[in-house]
Order: sequence, then structure tokens, then C-alpha cells
Amino acid sequence: MKKIFSGILILMTIVFFSCKKDYTIGGSITDPHVNMTTYDYLRTNPLFDTLLLLIDRTGLKEEVNASGTFFAITDYAISNYVAEKQEDLRVKMNDENLLYTFDSIDYAVMRDSLRAYLFKEKITRDNTTEIGRFFKANDGELRLVQLIPTTDYTDGTVFTTKPKYIYLTKLIATENGYPVPTDSTGLPGLKDGQKLQTLCQTTGILTTTGVLHVLNNNHTFTYFQDLNN
Repeated sequence: MKKIFSGILILMTIVFFSCKKDYTIGGSITDPHVNMTTYDYLRTNPLFDTLLLLIDRTGLKEEVNASGTFFAITDYAISNYVAEKQEDLRVKMNDENLLYTFDSIDYAVMRDSLRAYLFKEKITRDNTTEIGRFFKANDGELRLVQLIPTTDYTDGTVFTTKPKYIYLTKLIATENGYPVPTDSTGLPGLKDGQKLQTLCQTTGILTTTGVLHVLNNNHTFTYFQDLNN
């Protein structure tokens, strides 16, 4: 009986904390404030080594720190992009031995691709909804940000409050000409394939210069994989 009670207590603790505003996926509940800039915070985690190289080579360090929000991509997301880009070029060039590496990236072109993850506004759980809100990224394009509940930690019978995850979504036009909406009223009319949605694996880190969210490791930088499917 003691073991059963302990198990219930642990589960209640998980659900309780998952509803707090500073909840992070795959992390612990801590003070979300860090006493350093966004760029310097990224330097403390080896998960962002390649991202930092990309920021440096595109000359965006100051813009990263000046932005209200950064949806940071991990090194895995960049690696996914490089692998997909290599495969795409091998098909286009009909050369199965063609090599494409991180050093092959055109950093001038990639500058705006990285700016698509930077926003002037501070985006938090408090200013987005399940339906979602549109925010203009620093590359000038609109991105949809949603706070979507999950049933990962509860079946909805014992605990009624579900934890919510932040998603960053790129909306694209289709080959049939279906337009990209510019506000939430157009979302119900979206067709299959228009929403390229990515889960944030960590959210709500508050640096001295802005808000930091971290996208899932399965994401492909620039949404390249989805755009070519």
C-alpha cells in the first residue's frame, strides 16, 4: 500500500508541476531566469555548438541578443538539414557521391533562414493560445505559435488539467494555390500539407535579453525536409 501511495504522489507531482508556466519538456522545474544573454546562454550547452557557428558565420550574434524571442534550433536540426540538402543535391545533380557538409552552406543565403526563428516580440505562454497567434519573424514572414494540450501525462480521468506544449509552425501555400492565412480566422481553411509544425522541447528560458524556446531535435532547419516532400 505504501508503494502504491508513493506512486500516486509522484504522478500528482509531475502533473502539478507540468501545469506551471515555467514547465519545460525534458527538464526540471527551476527559476526560468538566467543571468546572461541569450547568446551566452547557448554557449553553456554543447547542444548548440553548431548553432553558435551558424550565428557567428551569418553575423547574427547582436540580432540574437536584441530579439525578444529566439526559437533556437539544436545541432541535430542543422545536421538534419545538411543530410537532407546532400540527398536533394545528389538527386538533382545525378551524383550519388556528391558531398555536402556544414562548410558547404551559403551563409549569406542562410542568414534570413536563421532570422525566421527570431522575433522582436517576447512570445510566452501568456500571449498565445491553443488556436494560435501569428507573430512576424525577423525575416518578415509570419509564424504561427500555438499552446496545445497533451495527454502524455494523464488519461483525462484522474487529472483533468492537461500540460500544454508550445509549437512553432510555418505555413505554406500549396501547389493548388491555397493561400497562407495572415490571422487566426483563416486557420480552419488550411489544407493538408500547409502546416509545418514543430514542437518545442524546452520553453520559457528567460535570459537578460529575451525569451528562449528550444525546438525538438527532430526538426529540420529551414523546414527543408517538409518543403521538399
